[in-house]
Amino acid sequence: MLQAIRVSGPLTRADLGRLTGLTPPAIANITRRLLNDGLILEVGRMQGTRGQPAMRLAINPDGCFAIGVNVDRDNVTLVVLDLLGQVRHRAVLEACFPLPEAVSAFFTAQMDALTRTQAFPLSRIIGIGVALPDDLGRVNLPNRPKSFEAWSTTDIAGLFTAVTPLPVFVENDAAAAALGELQFGYGLRDPSFFYVLINQGLGGGMVIDGHYFRGAQGRSGELGFLPIVSPRTQARTLEEAVSLSALFAFLAARGSIVTRPEQLLELDDIGQQLLADWLDLAAELLTTPIVAVSCLVNPEAVFFGGRLPAPLIDRLAAMINDRLRAHSGVIPVIVPVHRAATATDAPAVGAALLPFNDRLLPSRTTLMKTAAE
Repeated sequence: MLQAIRVSGPLTRADLGRLTGLTPPAIANITRRLLNDGLILEVGRMQGTRGQPAMRLAINPDGCFAIGVNVDRDNVTLVVLDLLGQVRHRAVLEACFPLPEAVSAFFTAQMDALTRTQAFPLSRIIGIGVALPDDLGRVNLPNRPKSFEAWSTTDIAGLFTAVTPLPVFVENDAAAAALGELQFGYGLRDPSFFYVLINQGLGGGMVIDGHYFRGAQGRSGELGFLPIVSPRTQARTLEEAVSLSALFAFLAARGSIVTRPEQLLELDDIGQQLLADWLDLAAELLTTPIVAVSCLVNPEAVFFGGRLPAPLIDRLAAMINDRLRAHSGVIPVIVPVHRAATATDAPAVGAALLPFNDRLLPSRTTLMKTAAE
């Protein structure tokens, strides 16, 4: 019921009956409980109808909150999400290969600040989601210090439960980004999609008919590990050529030093030309995997997100779409590529969604009647 109101609201109780197939007494009982719990609100009566106007129901944004934390090789991002999926608080620790102790200290400081300012009632925070790349301490990206291997033996959940007793949910960063897009982005419109996450590494996540597909070992969508062979690069895997770390190394090898994603928008003319060259290379290398996704999975769209600045994601998507159109005479259906709605903070937002999913938001297909029904 809550999912129906969140996705399609504001709704009347009669609308909820049509969407869920539940009886009027069941709808009355459930909506009464949701109102008592403060998860939904009455937001006025529908005008222009005969008889007593029906009361409309909507999500209460302050009904509950969740914390999302994304740990990556160049930053730690923390967000507080309300029940509508709005980011109500955001903090970022910019750090090169942050160690567990630094993440714990940052999280502790943020929790102390939230408690001190009373911005969110702690009784209304239902949990913490943590998103981080698989094999964080093992994948050998440029300039990774030996000490970063500490992540391979760290109890991720324990790092956060040591600070607060709230339940902790841990997820792969690309999977979290895809789940966030499903519930709070274009996934509400296109429930079958592939998500490409460009951060310090390169990841992917696959959603089919509103469900995240994990694969046999939970490693589906591992786009970055695909082997490549190209005369334009010595990289052996896609991640070694297409990622922020690969882009920064590409620029540095040609005399243009960049250490933060936002600096990519401030490059001089020479740097801009180098950036254009890299975007062309990235588009070339990504086209074949996306053609494979299009043929094998047939999603409605491919969404790109991550810390690569939005204007550059848009340029990259346009370049890939141009290349995909060149295959239109051979491939029956070509999937469109777009920037995701939840792009920059996608893993943190998706991580914050995990407690909501556990407590409140089963998948849309579980609750909604299909057209056939």
